[in-house]
Amino acid sequence: MKLKLLILLLAVTSTVFAQTDRKLTQPLNDAVKGFHGQVGIYVQNLKTGKTAAINADTLFPTASMIKVSIQCGLMDKIEKGELQYNQKLVYRDSLLYRGEDILGSFKDKDTIQLSKVALLMITMSDNTASTWLQKLVGGEYINNWLQQNGFKVMRVNSRVPGREAIRSIYGWGVSTPFEMCRLFTMIRQGKAVSAAASERMSRNMARIYWDEKALSQIPPYIQTISKQGAVDAAKSETVLVNAPHGDYVFSIMTNHNTDQRWVPDNEASVLIKKISALLWHYFEPRSNWKPAEGIDKYMKNE
Repeated sequence: MKLKLLILLLAVTSTVFAQTDRKLTQPLNDAVKGFHGQVGIYVQNLKTGKTAAINADTLFPTASMIKVSIQCGLMDKIEKGELQYNQKLVYRDSLLYRGEDILGSFKDKDTIQLSKVALLMITMSDNTASTWLQKLVGGEYINNWLQQNGFKVMRVNSRVPGREAIRSIYGWGVSTPFEMCRLFTMIRQGKAVSAAASERMSRNMARIYWDEKALSQIPPYIQTISKQGAVDAAKSETVLVNAPHGDYVFSIMTNHNTDQRWVPDNEASVLIKKISALLWHYFEPRSNWKPAEGIDKYMKNE
């Protein structure tokens, strides 16, 4: 009798955790109406398990958000003793990814700790740091880690043999909003590589420089882990919020955007801010926090 009751309770619990939050789904649908491009959204309340989704299983370019998976592959190699988190690396000019990266200003044969390269990859989204670490770990190694951990579609495309065709469509990386949220949830719950590796990754992902979009709509005293990704036609962001009434995670991914301007009022950027604000006030309805007057001049990180 007790066993039957336990099975029944587990079944009920599973059903509750799979419920769609219809009350949240409607305002999300309203928020994306009229957007000139493709949008995918996945939201999960990690306390109740309730979800809301729009095109959550659709493939989108990740742009720099794929760097979270590079970080996981790196940590997996460290956990296995193949690399050390604080080992010295030697920078070579051949590693340069042209742009405005901090690491790209290094001189040939300068040294830097691997831990600092990892921090630059996540916090500053430094492309030179990211391509260096991907080369060090191996794109195929990262994709194998993703596959072994149940990710069906999230993959690194660039510099990975056999993925040239999908790279031509999606660029550096590809994922769905659902799988981006799943990876963040694994990290939050200490299940990505190991509890220790997840903790280290969480600390890095809580130090984001690019905070002018989704993060700008969440109070600065609330801890978040996040990663942003942007190219001309696709701007996206994934955030896990340690909110007072329970953690929630969301991913907003866009593609084929008509507005490809690199300006604060880019349509996709405005949409990301709008949805982030909507979610904060939905999950924290008693919060009267709002961005400070005049904050815009301090949010011109582009």
